[in-house]
Amino acid sequence: MRQEKMTWVERLDALRNGRSVDRVPFLSFILGFCAKNVGYPVASVYSDPERSLLAQMLTREQYGYDSEPFYGYASFGGSEFGGEIKLPDGEYEQAPSHVRFAVEKEQDVDRLELPDVKNAGVLPSAMKFSQLQIANGIEPSVVVGGAFTIAGNICVVDTLCRWVIKKQGLVHRLLRLATDHILDIARFWVDRFGKGRVNIQIWEPLASNQIISPRHFEKLVLPYQVELHEKLLAIGIKHILCHICGEQNQNLPYWSDVPMGKFGIISIGKEIDITTAIKYFGDRYVIAGNIEPAILQTGTPGEIYELCRQAIEKGKHAPKGFALMQGCEVPVNTPPYNLYTMKKAVDDFGYY
Repeated sequence: MRQEKMTWVERLDALRNGRSVDRVPFLSFILGFCAKNVGYPVASVYSDPERSLLAQMLTREQYGYDSEPFYGYASFGGSEFGGEIKLPDGEYEQAPSHVRFAVEKEQDVDRLELPDVKNAGVLPSAMKFSQLQIANGIEPSVVVGGAFTIAGNICVVDTLCRWVIKKQGLVHRLLRLATDHILDIARFWVDRFGKGRVNIQIWEPLASNQIISPRHFEKLVLPYQVELHEKLLAIGIKHILCHICGEQNQNLPYWSDVPMGKFGIISIGKEIDITTAIKYFGDRYVIAGNIEPAILQTGTPGEIYELCRQAIEKGKHAPKGFALMQGCEVPVNTPPYNLYTMKKAVDDFGYY
């Protein structure tokens, strides 16, 4: 194994700023696994910012990946707009899930109001986590959904999809609220920590073509997503990581119109080939992906090693950079050696 010439902090900073790195960075989309890894209940990674940060820092140290601790989950927006979520408590549960949606019928949409970002839902915990990041020498970050994903966390998803076809005025109302809510959060974080200091992650799984068509993505989702990113950059967000989750190949021509800022990171799932992502984004943004989480849990080390080798060889020379990363969150029951195998592949194939 070759000797690393950079610390993980130096490597991540170089990746985000267009400088050379010693090897392909290894980023990890990992939360609940970290809690279980250090003997905490999985729920604590969401309910206890101190434990969450510590579990993530210790797990990063153990497995040698290059990404910072972060706080967030895919159903964000549900409790903030008045719904109810449940923390994970079963053997295979790894993230909060919906118990009750804020919107279940048309009349509920009219009653919605923008949340108070200082007090709504998990935002106080997210702010506490960012303060802990600062105290530990880590740049503050905040995690949100994309506009359509937050709309689908406010409203029952099958109802939202029917409205996409039949009652688009209601969808526009939800997308407007979701977009404005994200911008309110960004302003709150920038006001607290300063312009050019806050990183944001935007997760957009519900806009996948398993849920809506590319035509509806173009007409409904894209205008809000473009507006959101333009305003985030104007507000003073330092860096955008956008997780384009699921089957979104037919959406990629539209995603390519969404600004990510200088050296933004596009994170992709297994459904999008790395060479395809480079075709659409590689001349402007870093590409990160795309190892399937299910295979991390159920596959053999040999299978994972080979998938990582292929991914590294496809992405290693992307014009603006590449990072090996899981295509979505690492399952809590992933065998520890399987996660280590990703780092082993980086060490064996990732050096420049």
